[in-house]
Amino acid sequence: MKINLGQILTNRAFLSPELEACVGADYRYTFAQANARANRFASCLTANGFKKGDRIAVLCKNNEHVTCALYGAAKIGVITTILNWRLTAPELEYILNNCGAELLLYDDTFASVVETLGDCIPARLLVRKSGQGDDPEFEDFLARGSEEEPDILAGGDDPCVIMYTSGTTGKPKGAMISHNNAFWASLGLTHTLPWAYKDRYLLAAPLFHIGGLSPVFANVHQGLTTVYMPDFDPVGVYKTVQAERINFMMTVPLMLQAMAMVPPEVVESIDLSSFKFFVCGASPVPPSLIHLYDKKGFKIAQVYGATEYTGAITFWTRDIGMDKCDSAGKSVFHGQVRVCKPGTDQELSAGEVGELCLYGPQVFLGYWQNPKASGEALAGGCYRSGDLGKIDEDGCVYVIDRLKDMIISGGENIYPAEIEEALLKHPAVAEAAVAGKPDQKWGEVPVAFVALRPGQTATEEDIFQVCRDNLAGFKRVKEVHFVEALPKNSTGKILKTVLRGELT
Repeated sequence: MKINLGQILTNRAFLSPELEACVGADYRYTFAQANARANRFASCLTANGFKKGDRIAVLCKNNEHVTCALYGAAKIGVITTILNWRLTAPELEYILNNCGAELLLYDDTFASVVETLGDCIPARLLVRKSGQGDDPEFEDFLARGSEEEPDILAGGDDPCVIMYTSGTTGKPKGAMISHNNAFWASLGLTHTLPWAYKDRYLLAAPLFHIGGLSPVFANVHQGLTTVYMPDFDPVGVYKTVQAERINFMMTVPLMLQAMAMVPPEVVESIDLSSFKFFVCGASPVPPSLIHLYDKKGFKIAQVYGATEYTGAITFWTRDIGMDKCDSAGKSVFHGQVRVCKPGTDQELSAGEVGELCLYGPQVFLGYWQNPKASGEALAGGCYRSGDLGKIDEDGCVYVIDRLKDMIISGGENIYPAEIEEALLKHPAVAEAAVAGKPDQKWGEVPVAFVALRPGQTATEEDIFQVCRDNLAGFKRVKEVHFVEALPKNSTGKILKTVLRGELT
């Protein structure tokens, strides 16, 4: 029997019909109700001529209607693309045309964007979350469908989701995630962390990121309640933990930093006794942040993940040891990480730096309609992450930098991330990025782009001194460019290609 993502919801509804599946500002659905709604959505798709392999798209903040559509579509083999609502209309237009979505489900918040897109996209059916516009309202749309279980028409290695990468080096690519990928990713989470039946999970990370979506797979599979938070709010998180008896949540370092700034008297007035731990990732979690929360009595599980791996690759947890908290920890259950010499399948020894190559059933199918990029990413029967790293003798993974960002100067490998970490030690530096500049003598030399904190000052010599204090001579930056802000894409990733373009 092929595994089908939607059928996992069917099975959970059978086993735990009265257990709360999802909670939002104005709704509470049990697993039985959530499954009935997904069946209605599947029925409506079928009635509108959708068939296995067709695509739909969702432009919504965190809400039950996103996962209702996803699970309903999955049952009949229709593929869902969850759109990044931070993108501009032209960026969304590219993605919608690239994936060929014939239905677009959208929140009222994005009505003006959808109106701007107009006839420039392939969607022949638009469904709006509320009935304020001309397009069918989501609840009315569902009401036309049947709650009967549809025939399961897909599964296994068929794609069920397309997640578009952030596109720091060009147009975003659609990573195809299969039903099998979703199944094994959920096992990787629940078999590695204490992801317990009947626990309550706060979904504050956006669903258009794999770090937001993959935990939902695990919650349905394992039988947890998902509490949806459409917009992150530090005080709101604490209040929701108390109100909904939340046990854990996924975060990024900026979220934890914002929550740490909430006045102690506010935090102490809230009952947080139900809370067990934070999962934190998307970028390396500073050890200082881990220690800060540890002193407050909150554990952090640091995750290193990738869309192309359907989420988590490794976890560091306190059980591994605080002396390893600067690592990304160990590979998830059912997964494997190896370090290979870049461009080859040659596996390197413990402590040697190379490309992190990922193995296991979580590895994605490839990029939608992009065989060239798929072939490069999946060369050698694994996902070649493009990340440089090493594995120590205890099996802990250390992520060092992006392979494409590495600078080779006078035959020495220089990792910009290491220099950037040193630059951030200067109290006036808010952001820093390092790129390689062509040099006739050395091949390349490192150059820093620095944004200062408001009201703070620093000179080029100050930056040079930080480098002298923290870095070997060959790693020290040779120029400093002070900027108002670093160029970023819609997901907040620094566009190193733009910076390198300024140096050529």
